[in-house]
Amino acid sequence: MRDQPGSRVRLLWMAGVIALGTAGLAGCLPDVSSTAPQAPATSAPSVGAQPWTPNPTQSAAARVALTHLQVREPQRSNADYRRAAFGSAWTDTDQNGCNQRDDVLLRDVVTSAPFRVGTQRGCDHDVLAGTWIDPYSGKTVTLTDAKSPEQAPLVQIDHIVALSVAWRDGARDWSDDQRLRFANDLRNLVATSGATNQTKSGSDAASWQPLPAAQCGYAVRYIGVKDAYALTVRPAEKAALAGMLDRCT
Repeated sequence: MRDQPGSRVRLLWMAGVIALGTAGLAGCLPDVSSTAPQAPATSAPSVGAQPWTPNPTQSAAARVALTHLQVREPQRSNADYRRAAFGSAWTDTDQNGCNQRDDVLLRDVVTSAPFRVGTQRGCDHDVLAGTWIDPYSGKTVTLTDAKSPEQAPLVQIDHIVALSVAWRDGARDWSDDQRLRFANDLRNLVATSGATNQTKSGSDAASWQPLPAAQCGYAVRYIGVKDAYALTVRPAEKAALAGMLDRCT
């Protein structure tokens, strides 16, 4: 397994962690007990929704990467898949003091709308409220209290390449540490509506696709993750990804 993007194709724009300047929080309405995130530049998440539509260079790179993925039908049943094999959900693998869920919520929040962060148990960007646009469906979800049991499930964190798909396509043979890192790799995580996340569930790209306008971005990210971790693809999966790349401009 490769823990970093393959040498042949590096979709650098998918990097999940980049420097966070205090200017990035200009649209934030801070909690009275919070301070602006000051985590090291190597581990702090970017602030604000990332562009979902790839540029032509990124789309071209994905097309090349797709040709390099090993194509094969699963050789074994996936009945032995266990979520627990990927470790605790949202483990702070980048060691910036916040769990991966908060990293994704801050990275994907809509900065043109009010949002709030606070400090909790060593995390300096604990997300308390905000607005998110589900890139798969285009729906907007606003949480006034992201910690509320009623509101929190309305915004969920999706694995673009589902953990069960990764297990099927090679991850069952990885070490526990490799699976933990995959499950918490920000390149493979995106904030979505709870309804969309539940519908997508453990589907692969042949079994589920987002709305047409989102298919290019989804396919490019999906391919980038599979390439980064040397995961295989089913023939139907590769065909579906190629079809979605045809929607790229």
